Amino acid sequence: MRVREVHGFDLTPVEARRLQEELAGRVEEGPPLEIGEVRHVAGADVSTGRGMAYATVAVLDFPGLSVVEVRGFEAPLRFPYVPGLLAFREVPAVIGALREVETPVDALICDAQGRAHPRRMGLACHVGLFVDVPTVGCAKSRLVGDFREPGEEKGSVSDLLHGGEVVGRVVRTRDGVSPVFVSVGNRMDLGSAVELVLACCTRYRLPEPVRQAHNAANRLRREGQMGLL
Repeated sequence: MRVREVHGFDLTPVEARRLQEELAGRVEEGPPLEIGEVRHVAGADVSTGRGMAYATVAVLDFPGLSVVEVRGFEAPLRFPYVPGLLAFREVPAVIGALREVETPVDALICDAQGRAHPRRMGLACHVGLFVDVPTVGCAKSRLVGDFREPGEEKGSVSDLLHGGEVVGRVVRTRDGVSPVFVSVGNRMDLGSAVELVLACCTRYRLPEPVRQAHNAANRLRREGQMGLL
């Protein structure tokens, strides 16, 4: 996959926050994604341990959701853990994995926040600027905002509000299971982001591309740590 050079990562936390404020204006919340034209969806996730980030990208066909390609990349963690600045810690490894992807990808779902972020610039937004692919943030927990609990049925949705804005949606992906937090990463509107996430959820809470990437990242981390023993 083609990756653009958008910004560097050798920054202090103060510089990183300032950069996020500048980059937020470059994120495109649209146009709608034509779901019927999507043929491949990728999921990205990162597992960390012993000072390393282990990133994987899983590419699945759509709507069948069979795995067609998995790529991994490991990189040292050079940025401290600071809430809201996870991108500067993990995106270098994600970019490394994305560069290895050979299958044309129509949409990318990151296990991370997108616009649902204090500066409207979560990890999925950073990744979305680096790649020329419509990108979604699908997080397991809330970083910012308030919401009403959606209905218990799969497909139930409520708005995630922060600072008077709708920054994402709270989406029930399985009956009676905790919801996920969906927001725009880049080049997609919020309605399409929710539609894509639900279309990629079958038997599990997480979208299948993200679930496959998550499992692969954990395997890569275990293998990498075994090599350090």
